[in-house]
This record gives sequence, C-alpha cells and structure tokens, in this order.
Amino acid sequence: MNIFDSEIMNSLHRHPFTNQRNLAAETGFSVGLVNKSLRSLRQEGLLREDHSLTPAAEQLFASRSPRQAVILAAGFGMRMVPISQEVPKALLEVKGEVLIERQIRQLREAGIREISVVVGFMKERFEYLIDAFGVRLIVNDEYARKNNLVSLRRAEKHLDNCYIVPCDVYCAVNPFRAAELRSWYMVSDVEDPESTVRVNRRGDLAFAGAGDPRCGMIGVAYLTEPEASVVRSRLKEMAADPRHADDFWEETLREGDRMLLPARQVSREDAFEINTYEQLREIDAGSDHLRSDALETAAEALHAAPAQIREITMLKKGMTNRSFLFTCGGAKYIMRIPGEGTDRLINRRQEAAVYEAIRPYSLCDDVIYINPDNGYKITRFLENARVCDPESPEDLRTCMARLRGFHVLGLRVDHVFDIFSQIDFYESLWNGAPSVFADYTRTKEQVFALRPFIRKHAKPFSLTHIDAVPDNFLITPDGIRLIDWEYAGMQDPDVDLAMFCIYSLYDQEQCDALIGAYYEEGCPEETRVKIYAYIAACGLLWSNWCEFKRALGVEFGEYALRQYRYAKDFSRLVRRYVEEGDQP
Repeated sequence: MNIFDSEIMNSLHRHPFTNQRNLAAETGFSVGLVNKSLRSLRQEGLLREDHSLTPAAEQLFASRSPRQAVILAAGFGMRMVPISQEVPKALLEVKGEVLIERQIRQLREAGIREISVVVGFMKERFEYLIDAFGVRLIVNDEYARKNNLVSLRRAEKHLDNCYIVPCDVYCAVNPFRAAELRSWYMVSDVEDPESTVRVNRRGDLAFAGAGDPRCGMIGVAYLTEPEASVVRSRLKEMAADPRHADDFWEETLREGDRMLLPARQVSREDAFEINTYEQLREIDAGSDHLRSDALETAAEALHAAPAQIREITMLKKGMTNRSFLFTCGGAKYIMRIPGEGTDRLINRRQEAAVYEAIRPYSLCDDVIYINPDNGYKITRFLENARVCDPESPEDLRTCMARLRGFHVLGLRVDHVFDIFSQIDFYESLWNGAPSVFADYTRTKEQVFALRPFIRKHAKPFSLTHIDAVPDNFLITPDGIRLIDWEYAGMQDPDVDLAMFCIYSLYDQEQCDALIGAYYEEGCPEETRVKIYAYIAACGLLWSNWCEFKRALGVEFGEYALRQYRYAKDFSRLVRRYVEEGDQP
C-alpha cells in the first residue's frame, strides 16, 4: 500500500464516503488519483463497492494504529539562545500554551495515553508532567555530548506503533490520529535549501541532488513494524559507535538514495519547528519568553530597542561559556553568557579589572560592555578572523611573538592566579566525592612535590593570560588579538606556554617546538623543565575542573583524560631531571 492509498483509507476510517470530490479536498489529492486509489483498494479487498471498510481493513487498522509516543526533549536547544539559558525549549510558551503541553494534549486527543518524554538538560523542570499528564520520563545522561540519536536509543522499547515527536515542533493542526496504516516522516510543503531531502512522485523521501527542490524536515514521524524493527536495530549499532555521537536519529532512516519512511507532507501553516529566538518572535511576538534578560542587556548597552537585536546565531559552545552572534544597527556583535557553575569558578570583578588593565594596548577584541556581577560581555565581531592552528609552525611563530609582546609589558593587577590553591579549590567543589581516577591521591602528591622546583626557577610575576590556548588567539587582517581573559591574573608568564600545550593535546616533542617558537633565542634547560612542571600542575588543575563540570552534566571526553595524563607523565619528567642533578 502506497502513501496515497493509506491516506485515502485514513480518511474513510474517520468518516463515511460521500463523493470523490470531498475525498480529494480532504486529502489534497486530485480526483483522478482518488479514483485510482479507490479502485486499487477495492481490488485488494479493503473497500466494499460502497467504499466502506471491509473486516480485513478494520483488522489492518487494529494492528497498525498508534499505541504510544516518544517526545524528544533532552537537548540544550543551543539555537534557541539566549532563551535556552533560562528555560528548556520544550517549556517555551507559544500563543498562551507551553509547547510540550500542547503536544501532549494533541496526542491525548488522538487517543494516545502512553507517552514517554526523553529529558536531559534541566530535566528537573519536566518532573511536573508526570502528575499533570501521566507521562513517563526517560533520562538521557549523555545529552551534553551526543545528539538525539542517543535520546531515541533510550526509548527504543517504546517505538512500535509509535509517534516520534521533537519537542520544538508547533502543530497548529493536530497531526496525530487514532488510526494509521503505515509509517511516515513529516515534511513541509515549503522549500528549504538547508534540507537534504525531496518528495518524489511516488510520495517517497529521496535525497536531493544538485538543483533539486528540497522540502523542510519537520521531524515528526510514525513507526510501525517492520520499520520500527529496522530503526531499533540501527539505533543499537549506531549509538555504540563514537562516529555517530553528533547524529540526529534520522540517520537511522538512510536507505541508499532515499529514506526508509515515505513522506507525509503538510502545510507550513499547519506544523513548523521553533528552533531559534527569531522563529519564536515570528510566530508569537507576545510570548513572555521573548523578554530575555540577556537581550535586554544587549539592547540597553547598544542604546537600541530589543526588536533591533536580530539575526541571532549560536556560536560554538565553549568549555566555560556560551556565546551568540547578533546584529544591531547594521553591525555584528558577540555576547557571552556564562555557562553552568561558572559563577563558582570565575571572579567577574577581577576579570573586569583585567580588561581595564589591558584596554590601552589593543591586545584583545573590542569590548563594548562587561558586567562584573553576572559575567555578561559584549564585544564587536571581528570580520575575517580565524583561530590559531596549533599544527601550523607559522601560526605558532606569530602567536608566540604576540604573547611575548604582551608579557614584556609587565602589566599588573591586584589578584594572583595560584595554580596549587586552584587545584585544591576545584577539588573542594566535588563536595567530598572521590575522584574518578583511582590513583588521584598519589598523583596529586607527585604534582605538589614540584612546588619547590617551580619556586626556585619562576620568573617575576606579571599579568598572565592563564587561558592562552589556540582558540583564544584570533588571527585577523589587522593583527592578532588575544581574547577571553576571565582566568587572567598575576603569575609566571611561562604558565601561558604550558596552558597552550595542554589544551592543544601536545606530546613532549610538540611542547618543545612550542617552547622553541616562544624562546627564539634559545630556552635554558631549567626553564624548559619548569614549563614541564607547569604542564603537570595545570594538567591536574584542569582535570579537577573537568571533574567538577562532570558533576554538572558537562563532559569533555578525551580532553579530561589527557589532562590527568599530563599531571602524571610530566611530573615524572621533572622528577627525573631533578634526580639527575638539579636540586630544589
């Protein structure tokens, strides 16, 4: 049975046949196509001559009709920034209704009682749905580092005769039905150049080629067997493969040059995604959630009305903060919003003091606004900028020259970044929980034993960036800017070299090359080994930092493991040097 026959059957299941023209008007098919489907369905024994359903048709509906639904609501909703900093996108209010509540009510209207909601980010905010609507919550604890393919894997046992519903879809017309005959995937009738699929003449979803019109992928789907069985099998295989960590669940539907499911095409007015702040503003300019503290701050700082903040785009999520790009008055800006738990890690007043100290020297990006209370920061967007490539010798040479130029200024502020005190501080944030590393106590002892050697060979303290990593060197047509000074304080400037190395995940040979790029005149051996000691100490520092962030649900994968290895491997290198002759 093709998609056209199934839609005709669904219509006849809802109400008796009157005439072909009414059936054509309801389904959106031509009268000729309606007549063709009616003939085919009579021949298959599914319709009588009067176009009523046969017992075989009723039995088919009973075996294939919906029993359950899975709503995917685990993600950050990063494209919804800055709203998503305050509320999960599933809980956005749209036209007076909470988005996920509207979806649940529409499912209930279609007779769907078994509803599972996969949650992750701000999962506690969804708890009330259990009592209010009788739903089941399924927790995806990998939401921060994997896409919704893993979310659907968590709910795989509920997929047979099941609707799959992304939490960010607003359906003006209820798309859910008490009866279904076949699986489908919902797409819009509006062309979307970012989409990868098109609807062919048979109603199947095929992958678009160059120049093909592409339809918007809305994301709502319905699965019966055998398609549900295929999806479950692929979910199991793909979720276990790190290469699919960033994939959407739709990757399980790839079937050569087409998708496993046929299209169910709907009008743009009937169903659409709300992925961004501006899409929400477009559909419901009166939504309370448009009153964002971050955007109101940006508008005030730029002496503009909030409606003038436009073209909001989420930038890559940082390890400490989230940032978004926007336009106002024809210019582009970046606004930083501190990430989870950052208020416990960063002293924003000290950060503001650093920016004041470096302001006369054109070292950083153009700071338009900084709030020492909440950490909001607005900078002018630098056109045609790129970050330093840590594998490029030329980039290393120019970036290290810029770093040296900053260090020789000998700038001063009133606070010190004490590496060893910070190690203890981050450890205290674990609230008594043990380290995930079995030999942590021994490793910490070995790192702390390096302090006398560091004190003996340390340079005089001056303002040091602390987070001078490749991503914070912006190479622009007008020179190199060093950004993100939130950890900066008084310290031995050689700490910046250690930080660059460990963020770049360098091995010892690469560390030596970086040191050589900074010390063009040659680096004394004791200074080189001191930098190794800083690599060990800073590795433990950021390992402890990662352990705190892990407790907040933020994972850093290989980065966290490698930081701990730096603590062990480079402390061993320093001990070997000391034992062979240099005494603290």
